Amino acid sequence: MPSPRDYQGFIPPYILHRLIDHGSEWQRSRALHTLTHVRQLQAGISQPGQPPIAKSSKPGTLQRHIYDAQNLTQLPGTLVRSEEQRASGDPAVDEAYDALGATHDFFWTVYKRDSIDNRGFALAGTVHYGDGYENAFWNGAQMVFGDGDGEIFQRFTRALDVVAHELAHGIIESEAGLVYRNQSGALNESISDVFGVLTRQYVRKHTADQADWLIGADLLTDKVKGKALRSMSDPGTAYDDPLLGKDPQPAHMRDFIVTQDDNGGVHLNSGIPNRAFYLAAKALGGFAWEQAGQIWYDTLCDKRLDNDADFQGFAKLTVDNARQRFGSTQADSVQQAWAQVGIRLKGGTSDENPATPG
Repeated sequence: MPSPRDYQGFIPPYILHRLIDHGSEWQRSRALHTLTHVRQLQAGISQPGQPPIAKSSKPGTLQRHIYDAQNLTQLPGTLVRSEEQRASGDPAVDEAYDALGATHDFFWTVYKRDSIDNRGFALAGTVHYGDGYENAFWNGAQMVFGDGDGEIFQRFTRALDVVAHELAHGIIESEAGLVYRNQSGALNESISDVFGVLTRQYVRKHTADQADWLIGADLLTDKVKGKALRSMSDPGTAYDDPLLGKDPQPAHMRDFIVTQDDNGGVHLNSGIPNRAFYLAAKALGGFAWEQAGQIWYDTLCDKRLDNDADFQGFAKLTVDNARQRFGSTQADSVQQAWAQVGIRLKGGTSDENPATPG
């Protein structure tokens, strides 16, 4: 079973800080509660429980178990729906059930990956976690979903890409163990965004040209001036809201953010490799999961990928895997995509790759 990464959750801490500083009393209290809880998890003060679930013995067999925390923060909660049981009538329960299934189906059908650990790991999720909890996270054993505050964020089970994003963290931990800090941490977040958006594109059967390339679009209420939490095609443009501020993600290495916050900017600088993937997918065309996604998946599973890899190291491996899997034309397209965000691989150096922040 994968071990848990640093607990951050889908909502970056800088957004929670904005709500604490500028939100209404309710918004501030929910954001503070969420941020405090995240810090407790990181410090090991609030240890997550583990649902008692066995692995499947038949490869590719889907096992889902959905629990209800009943607005408490004790895991896993009360079991409310298991595999092949009919819909519960609770939207959060049924959305979580469907999203776990869609993500499992995507990885098994497209990449022949047998769940999180590639060995039939059963999927569990807990809904109605906390009171107005403004996050969703993978804790190394299961998915956990808050209901949001109802004013800025809606329930987190609404967004398939968010569910797939968090499950992808488990896959990353299982395959590469990318350190959740600085550039390797930003790669961790970016790869999760990649497979989150690809899962949604797969379900909708959208080509790279048809897709909107947005992450978290279904989370925001109509009170927010924004279209999503992140944009892979145009990082820095997802939202511009009086309360949340302006989307701070950079799209190019010249705007790389050096910071000690957010584990060295993992949710911020992930915009750079996100845009590289988008550019590669657009250049390769068709369904993004078929070529661009396969290249990124091959790279994630590549034993040459260091757990503290930087953008340039990961980029080199994507080009290499593109060439091995598809040929020189695809490899050139991937290399050009990285060059467009300031990661230049000729001669093995990048003239716009700053030192990793300490």
